Amino acid sequence: MTARAALLVLAVAASTGLGLVVTAAPVPGRPVAVQRTEPVHSYESAVRETVWVDTGQTAPDGRRVRVAADIIRPADAPGRVPVIMDAGPYYATLGRGNEADRKAYDSAGRPVAFPLYLDNYFVPRGYAVAQVDLPGTGRSTGCVDVGGPAEVAAAKSVVDWLNGRATGYTAAAGGSEVSASWATGAVGMIGKSWDGTVANGVAATGVEGLRTIVPIAAISSWYDYYRANGAVLTTGAPADLAAVVENPGAAAGCAPVEAGLVAGAPDSGDLTAMWRARDYRASAANVKASVFAVHGLNDLNVKSQHFGRWWSALPASVERKVWLSQAGHVDPFDLRRRAWVEALHRWFDHYLLDLDNGVDREPRATVEVAPDTWRDDPAWPVGRTSTTLRPTPGPTAGVGALTTTAPPAGATAALTDDRSASDTWITAPDSASPARVLYQSAALPAETRVSGTPSVTITATPDQSAARLTALLVDLGPTTTRAGEGITNLPTRSCWGPSTPDDSSCYLDTGTTTTTAPQTVIARGWADLGHHAGLGIRDELTPGTPYTISFELAATDHTLPAGHRLALVIGSTDAPHITPAGANPTLVLDLAKTSVTVPGLG
Repeated sequence: MTARAALLVLAVAASTGLGLVVTAAPVPGRPVAVQRTEPVHSYESAVRETVWVDTGQTAPDGRRVRVAADIIRPADAPGRVPVIMDAGPYYATLGRGNEADRKAYDSAGRPVAFPLYLDNYFVPRGYAVAQVDLPGTGRSTGCVDVGGPAEVAAAKSVVDWLNGRATGYTAAAGGSEVSASWATGAVGMIGKSWDGTVANGVAATGVEGLRTIVPIAAISSWYDYYRANGAVLTTGAPADLAAVVENPGAAAGCAPVEAGLVAGAPDSGDLTAMWRARDYRASAANVKASVFAVHGLNDLNVKSQHFGRWWSALPASVERKVWLSQAGHVDPFDLRRRAWVEALHRWFDHYLLDLDNGVDREPRATVEVAPDTWRDDPAWPVGRTSTTLRPTPGPTAGVGALTTTAPPAGATAALTDDRSASDTWITAPDSASPARVLYQSAALPAETRVSGTPSVTITATPDQSAARLTALLVDLGPTTTRAGEGITNLPTRSCWGPSTPDDSSCYLDTGTTTTTAPQTVIARGWADLGHHAGLGIRDELTPGTPYTISFELAATDHTLPAGHRLALVIGSTDAPHITPAGANPTLVLDLAKTSVTVPGLG
């Protein structure tokens, strides 16, 4: 290392209070390459405090809404520090992480336990961690509006406070003003599920100071969480979810907000103004923060279309990376812990501290192609091509071929809704079933990768005034994948930083659960045929009239080995996932006007 390079490293370390390691001799004309922050700060003596940030909003009772931000930051940092922020509703109720960690406070109300590993790992490395109770949850005032504008604005107000644009206080009401004079203003938001959803929403405001977000299994449109192209999903209702997380003050004083949640979610499946206000993709053009997204392709809670549509909506200028696993609704910390913590560490070092560690020049996508087998790709989805496949009837009713050739004009197939049969739709692929139709390709001559978001167009004639549709893309061939959520707890623990008597950094290790099946669903999607003309208003169907509807399936990334077959399965009510419409309607499909478009198919 040259003397100039050494002086530069010392200057950076002095200005931030961080321990830095140089990875290589500098290249003339380029900044010195700095690898990573190191744990040089005391976790035990870190500052632990709560600041109530004024959101600029008022509750139904007229009182100002303040959200509680529990903060832990190094006390011995000589300069200002960046902030890792997780805003969520679960800190006092369901908890966070695989072991349902909750916040804890001492007798004076000072935070002493911060859920998850972020504080234990990153505070010694010169970061602050802020865990924010969303309005109406934990120690925050206000009402739970389930991803709505008030919730997003409240989380944004904390970013504003960290940048000197909002006011914080020492108490939920009254108290003294407090500033974030210790913060650089660089904020990275992270969180799983609802927490990651809020990160998406705040990023879509374009707020200054938010440098990066790490949404894990996050919602990008609340309509898509509760509805699927007009079909009502079995995920419940927003008002019911609010009741799970709200604190006593919200439960007592937020009836008008809860009434709005009920009125805005009609059983018709219509896309109302309430749903539109909770669609962050509509404002994705405002995103300036980098995005490190993580999603399980078998997540049947927050389904993978949330990631796929958010990814597609982001401006091309947004720097991004994605991890896609075969798991369900699981944090990557519980999938491949060491690799995840290392990846996250380097991501935050680069985007919150501007360290030139090369993370922005690495492959954009890391995909689990088999249990515990991961592959890096330069971009996602892989490839830019897609193939449209069409069903052709065979000698067995409702069973046939899936090819690039259109079927004969007038070819039809029929199915009758049977709400008890959806778990058998993909079995016995060569046999007739009155509840579904199945069309399969020839045996694939080479390994074939499906990567992206498939879509279907279906033309169906119902015999009743209402009907649902389900489409499944299926791998016909023996495949080993993660089973269920994909993990199981082990008796051992691993530790990720210092601990205190109140806050342990040690978490249960996990193992991989697998299953081998002769058929595997690659992607699925649902729709209400009454929304064939759009999601605004559901039409009452005229029996005997054909209707055409197009809709996307879930985003996917799946590799079919040579010899496997690709199948399209169409049914009506997929009972575990959508509610029924009508009384077991029969649908006649016009095969010449039915197709599936498969992305990345070779």
